[in-house]
Amino acid sequence: MQELLRQGKTLQDAYEGGCSGCIEVGAFGKEAYLLTGYLNVPKILEITLNNGVDPLTGKVAGIKTGDSRTFQNYEELYDAFLKQLNFVVDQKIRVSNYIDKMFALYAPAPFLSVVIDDCISKGKDYYNGGPRYNTNYIQCTGLGTVTDSLSVLKKHVFEDKTFSMDTLLNAVARNFQGEEKLRQRIINYTPFFGNDDEFADEIAVRVYNDLLAAIDGKPNTKGEAFHLNMLSTTCHVYFGKVLGATPNGRFSGKSISDGTSPSHGCDTHGPTNVIRSLGKLDQVKSGGTLLNLRFVPSLLKREKDIEKLGHLIRSYFSLGGHHIQFNVIDTATLLAAQACPEDYRDLLVRMAGYSDYFNDMIADLQNEVIERTENEGF
Repeated sequence: MQELLRQGKTLQDAYEGGCSGCIEVGAFGKEAYLLTGYLNVPKILEITLNNGVDPLTGKVAGIKTGDSRTFQNYEELYDAFLKQLNFVVDQKIRVSNYIDKMFALYAPAPFLSVVIDDCISKGKDYYNGGPRYNTNYIQCTGLGTVTDSLSVLKKHVFEDKTFSMDTLLNAVARNFQGEEKLRQRIINYTPFFGNDDEFADEIAVRVYNDLLAAIDGKPNTKGEAFHLNMLSTTCHVYFGKVLGATPNGRFSGKSISDGTSPSHGCDTHGPTNVIRSLGKLDQVKSGGTLLNLRFVPSLLKREKDIEKLGHLIRSYFSLGGHHIQFNVIDTATLLAAQACPEDYRDLLVRMAGYSDYFNDMIADLQNEVIERTENEGF
């Protein structure tokens, strides 16, 4: 309700609305809510660290923000990241608006236009501003990955001076080959998002707020505006394939974090601390956020365990959470299903706003579910 009212829906239309699919909210039967593509936020940091160049292709992919090896403090680095972020978002909105104009001209939707309110009275198509509300969403993903990477840079490079920017960037460029000691230091001695650690959580809140500032309210082609949501679907797996190693110790090609979920294996203090971290984000200002958690089945065997789960969910929403979902399955079962799929034909898993048969998913998606933190307690 708060999200819909903030976007300008009337009270009645907000009451009649809800989640349209995975996580995004809309006014049912009265709105064209168009998902105009995903945003790989960790990729923006990678381009920033390489002064506007994509190191995987060698091509210029952003603006020059300075040689990161010469930055004197964390604020210089973050300022460069923010400039790159705003540039990328502006480019993305320009392209999205062009595509929307082409849809309005050449790809009308007559059936949708008949069943969505106000299209007939306006005499306009669904894609041409006919519905009562016309919203564009940009789906950002990788909040955990970019937060943890910035946390490494802030703590180890600029504050503690554990190692230099040059040392870290060289290790990242080599995909941490020959640098496992450095990588383990990063993994074990860095404040990571999802543990109710103020050091990391402040970074996550700052990135989230700057994504909002860059996206929310930017005009679309229908006289309304773009909004932010934190939906990844399966794009976080693909985004990892086009991203080199990252400062948080993640290897090149591995999936980035989904939606607003913590990075794989980095939420080490249990689900209660996960929701406390995410509760610091002002989620009402988004069009939806995605949070995945995985539990071992033994955690929910007793009635009082189910009650604890209910308390966890209610606590998250009392902290301003938008969405939370669970897989209740252990790693051993998932690995067995990979090895002997014929024995697990009915195994369903929750991916990112939707469920799917584990056997129907490609290996990369299966592995992403396996790599999520296996929680054994609340």
